[in-house]
Amino acid sequence: MDIVVCVKQVPEAADIGWDPDRGTLVRKGIAGILNPNDKNALEAALQLKEKHGGLVTAVSMGPEQTDETLREALSLGIDKAILLCDRRFAGADTLSTAYTLSLALKKIARFDLILCGKESADGMTAHVGPQLAEMLDLPQLTCATEIDIHGSSVQIRQKLENEYRVLESPLPAVITVEREINQPRITSMELVLEACRDKEVFVWGAEELSGEVENFGLKGSPTQSNKVYTQKVIRGTVKTLKGDVETIARDFIEILNQKNLI
Repeated sequence: MDIVVCVKQVPEAADIGWDPDRGTLVRKGIAGILNPNDKNALEAALQLKEKHGGLVTAVSMGPEQTDETLREALSLGIDKAILLCDRRFAGADTLSTAYTLSLALKKIARFDLILCGKESADGMTAHVGPQLAEMLDLPQLTCATEIDIHGSSVQIRQKLENEYRVLESPLPAVITVEREINQPRITSMELVLEACRDKEVFVWGAEELSGEVENFGLKGSPTQSNKVYTQKVIRGTVKTLKGDVETIARDFIEILNQKNLI
């Protein structure tokens, strides 16, 4: 069971900058962390490896500092890490990102599953997984809260708005996972030091991927940000309801009616 997990480094701080001329976010100088939802994808991959054997590879596209995120993934127990790093990849939207990742997957060639976190903390579009599946012409199973392998097929429990359903697909396939699928493991300091000292992060640029240059980065991105701002938190007064249960319920309903909430 060979699994590739697509991970992303996201800004640790919420107030990142914005370049109005390029229509892109400015991440320079902002510390990065491993996208929380991608930790769930890594944990799902490791659990499948422990059950079925095989190899787990993490792939990420980003600047040189993304090496730190991939070394964190290595410290969790994955077998191989690949960083897609090239100035031509800068400014990518979800489509261009998926295109670049798809080329890396084609270069890797051998895999049974591709796992992604459902969405990134900085974008929350949930686009990359499905776009990747489309570009690779693979089945896509989204919003998974459980993953089971049965021979040459995979079955997931998919989270919907108010219910769940079970989906099954032949392998290979692309799966995006929900945060509730698992609790990511905590690694040891020994494994962290080993990942930083002894393990290699392979770096692939545009030449190694052999893609169309006009599809990389900002050139290949049909969507751009018009504005980035920090959401204002409006704090109101707190009203404490007193009395017995019936009185509190009646007063609460009256407040909701006054605010046109029911």
